[in-house]
Parts: sequence; C-alpha cells; structure tokens
Amino acid sequence: MNNTTNRRRFVIRSVAGSLALPGLPSLITPVGGGTSAVAQSRGASAGARRFVAVGNLLGFQQKHFFPTTTGRAFEETTLIKPLAANRDQLTIYRGLDHGIRGGHFAVHTFLSGLLHHESKNRADGNVTIDQFIADEVGSQTRFPSLTVGSEGGIHGGCQLSWTKSGVRVPPITGPAELFDRLFTTDSKERRGRKVKANSLQASILDSIREEAGSLSKRVNSEDKAKLDEYFSSIRDVERRLEFRRRWADQPKPKQPFDKPADQNTVDDLPMLYELIALAIQTDSTRVATLEIGGSFLPQHVGIKKAYHGLSHHGNDEEAIAHLITLEKYQLEHFGKFLTRLAGMQVGEQTLLDSTTVLFGSGMGSANSHTNTDLPIILAGGGYGGGEFRKATSSGPGKVPLCNLFLDIAQWMGIQKGSFGTSTGTFS
Repeated sequence: MNNTTNRRRFVIRSVAGSLALPGLPSLITPVGGGTSAVAQSRGASAGARRFVAVGNLLGFQQKHFFPTTTGRAFEETTLIKPLAANRDQLTIYRGLDHGIRGGHFAVHTFLSGLLHHESKNRADGNVTIDQFIADEVGSQTRFPSLTVGSEGGIHGGCQLSWTKSGVRVPPITGPAELFDRLFTTDSKERRGRKVKANSLQASILDSIREEAGSLSKRVNSEDKAKLDEYFSSIRDVERRLEFRRRWADQPKPKQPFDKPADQNTVDDLPMLYELIALAIQTDSTRVATLEIGGSFLPQHVGIKKAYHGLSHHGNDEEAIAHLITLEKYQLEHFGKFLTRLAGMQVGEQTLLDSTTVLFGSGMGSANSHTNTDLPIILAGGGYGGGEFRKATSSGPGKVPLCNLFLDIAQWMGIQKGSFGTSTGTFS
C-alpha cells in the first residue's frame, strides 16, 4: 500500500469507525521480487408498523421464568408475574433457540442466529433482525434504527445489533445522549459544519470506491471476496451519509421535558424505555433495540455482588434469590413499557397495537453456559395472544428461533422468504 492509501485509511477510520481497505495478499510483492418531516407528538400516520427488541446479556432463571401449562391458562411464574397487567397483550415461547454453543461468546447471536466468525460467506452475513428490518423500512424516518445499550460489562460493549457487512452497531449509551439525538436541534452554525463534513466524507468515499474498483481488476478470487465485503461496508456508510443529508434541515420534535442526566444502567432503565417509546411515537424511528448488559450493577438495587458472578450460581439459594431480584426489576420495567405503549394512541390504534416488542436473551442458562431454550416473549402487534406456546426443541421437528424472526419481518411488510437460519415461518 502506498502513502496515499494509508492516509485514506486514517481518514475513513474517522468517518466510519473501522472502514479500512483490507489487506490483499495477491497485491503484495513477494520478498526478493517485484422523507417527510418527523411527525409531532400525536404519533406517526396510521398503518405504520414498528419493531422493538430488548435483550438481556445474562439470561433469566428458566425454572422461575417458564410456565408449565400451555395455552391461555398458563400460570404466572415468579418472573412472569410482573407482566400480569399485560397478560393479554403478549405470548411466551419456550423451546426456541439457534442451536448454537458458545456461552457468553454466543450471546451476540440472539437477534441473528449466526456466530459472527461463521457468517463471512453468507450474503446477509450475521445481520440481526432489527437491521434486516431497518434496511427495508428505515428510509422513512430520521433514524433507520436506534441501538441503545452499554459499552461496559462482559466481553466489552453492546453486541445486540449487527449489519449485513458484519459491523457491530455501536449503542447510544445513556438517556442524555438518546434525548439529544431525538429532541435537541443543532444550532445553524453546527448544522452548517455538519453539511460540510458530510460533503467531505462523501468525497472521500468516492475516492475510496474508485481506488477499490481499480484494485478489483487486479486481485485473485480470494481477495475479490474481501473487496466485495469492503464494498458492502462502503454502501453502509453511504446510506448513513444520505440519511444525514436528508434530515439535516428537518426540525426535530418538541422536547417533552428537560434533558435527563445519566445515572447508571439500573436507574436509567425507566428513562431509556420512556425515550424509546417517544422515539417511535414521534416516528423518529420504527426500529429500536435495548440491551441490558454487564453494566447493570446489582449494588444499585442493594445487592453487594457482581452480576456475572451471581449468574454462575451453582444452585446456591441466596445467589438465585439475588438474580430473581435483578430479573424481576427488568421485567417490571418491561411491563411498564408495554403499558406505556398501550396508552399512546396512534390513529384508531394504540402504539402497542402497531408495535411488535421482543423480550429475551441469547443466553439460556448462564450457570451452565448454554444458549438453548431461550426465554422469549413477544408482545403487541400481531402477537398479543395471551398464551404460552412450546415449540419442538429437538429432533427433525425442531423449530429455529429465526422462523419466528421471519414471521416478524413479514408482519413488518418485508417480502422475504428467509432470515438467518430459518427453515420457514413459525407455525
């Protein structure tokens, strides 16, 4: 690589995070040789559908989560009891997973069904269902999707959302930043600087695309595959730039209250849910995710233990009791979120009627490091059956979780016949 390419690598890192031209062995000389504005607080136009996914990094206590009686007569377990007010608006599923092993290192597959390092040769990579949906409907709103989570905790950073090009979507890490994204309008001077920055970045991308296109004519088939991945990354960045340009002069919704301060992941959870509700009510986005990660610290609910350490409870009753306290807190606020959506009117429907809300985890049992029998709840649009369903979890009739995700995508209006490791739609 010459000095010009190296300079471009540096600039692109600052523009797109990690969009650097890949190393191409076949070019290395061997040694010795030569839309419309955002809707106001009344909500989006009637008919729009939304999707929200909430993921927990360490799972839930399966014995205290799943009922035993299927159908509408399911009993309220310790962890489901906080959702009593929302019972008729949700469906609980058991037996669904991705057939993957890896413990904590496989939790990132929750919304994709695929391990990141095993997805390189797939057309859609390990794209997660939120980004799969956002690619189709995201152009209609200011934010194609919102990813909210933490960059702290186990194995570093929120890993709930991934693009088709295999890039992790970095999260918005607190209510203050999320509030600014949704409601704080930049000054005229700042908007001008952003317009100039977008123009410069677009110019850089044009140059990089031209250079990569020239290289593609001189590389072998293995390096051609690397360049194809690189072009996909360029297209992702180009889409983001286009969104920025399109919405640069559009006013944001009026601030509903004063900007909140960041506290900690535990105490911030209610405000994060409230801001996500407002984001979809104002049609700022129709796709959002929230990961409750390793920065969810037990001391903020009066428990002087580490969350990760507690998750490996070894059947210790005190540790399990602490975990149930943490997990009930999460489910209580999830229930309040559903109630909040159900109280927001959009046309002749409530916001919950037009929003599919997924709650669960990529971890089945943190104690035994399994990624099977995942805790799954679907609420709202299309899934408010008020029942407990058990899927075939093994053998030839096993149902992949991705079948349910494909159902969600089709409910969102996406005419695709597969997603991730799906074998069909969920039935």
